[in-house]
Amino acid sequence: MNNIYLDYAATTPVDERVTAAMQPYFTQVFGNPSSLHRFGQQAESALEKSRRVLAGFLGAKPSEIIFTSCGSESDNLAIKGAAFAARQQSRANHLLISPIEHPAVLNTANQLADLHGFDLSFLPVDKYGRVSPAEVQKNLREDTFLVSVMDANNEIGTINPIAEIGGICRERGIYLHTDAVQSGAHSPLDVNSLNVDLLSLGAHKFYGPKGVGALYIRSGTDLSPMLTGGSQEFGQRAATENVPLIAGMAAAFELVQVEHDQRTNHILPLRDYLIKQILTKIPSSQLTGHPEERLVNHASFVFEGVDGNLLISILDGTGFACSSGSACKTGDPEPSSVLTHLGYSPSWALGSLRVTLGKDTTAEDIDSFLNVLPGCIHQVRELKS
Repeated sequence: MNNIYLDYAATTPVDERVTAAMQPYFTQVFGNPSSLHRFGQQAESALEKSRRVLAGFLGAKPSEIIFTSCGSESDNLAIKGAAFAARQQSRANHLLISPIEHPAVLNTANQLADLHGFDLSFLPVDKYGRVSPAEVQKNLREDTFLVSVMDANNEIGTINPIAEIGGICRERGIYLHTDAVQSGAHSPLDVNSLNVDLLSLGAHKFYGPKGVGALYIRSGTDLSPMLTGGSQEFGQRAATENVPLIAGMAAAFELVQVEHDQRTNHILPLRDYLIKQILTKIPSSQLTGHPEERLVNHASFVFEGVDGNLLISILDGTGFACSSGSACKTGDPEPSSVLTHLGYSPSWALGSLRVTLGKDTTAEDIDSFLNVLPGCIHQVRELKS
């Protein structure tokens, strides 16, 4: 049995070219970037080269790129850092976010409210999970210090109008943070066009290694460091930098940019074919997320009367790796909070399926999956009835 991976929103395999780019920094150029001798200088040179690569493709200054351990840490630093800086400097106390953010944003914001007394509000989303710029305008307050809206939703693939939201925030002097962890693999990200002050990335979503991420911090943005100690990363994150993984992240991100059109032209027709076939062939099925404004590799569905986790298990047994909504919710017997926010009843929301394609997914992979999926769904419905 051939195993076919269709869960690229959860993580991606490390590109062989990225592995090759990392290799020297494990055994040859292994110095501490903070050391003054030549070993340290060589490591520092690699670190700063990686910073310039990310900055160049993001339209940022190298000094605006902070390396972290993952996208979740980047989200934490952006939100907590902005919150504590705002309280210290201006007593601004209001945080405004989407209710269907990744848990790294949602749980961080809730912690600020529960443990530190910040005032947290949630923006309404439409049936596709999009945040309206008009609703942002309506919900801003005099004491709002940060708006956080993800660029693209990990569970349903919907892309938000970040540039328009950012323009509104910019007029009011309010910071905008966007979690771009999912879109970093598929969309060119220019921080100036997006009008963002803070942007989070995670390397393992775009064929880089796990355990490394980055946070863009626009010059002049007030942020309190969350990890204190040394002066690494311009004083924003104390810790000896993981040079091999950072070099890998830079190599992977460069490949995303250089090969963007090639990858999109390969993946998009496969995704559209997959969506059309599933909606045509499987009764009581619906596409979740926006039909057009969605990630190019992302197809997500709900099936009435289906146990999504059981479906994933059965698909795995036939050799296909997919997800029931978000990878962070696998095993959760409750309906996805994202889907319930979009208005789906439990009988639909419990039957979610996320199929995400990668640069190496083939038409044969999709056809094989489509040959198996209807029978698996029928089997789950029979077991549930």
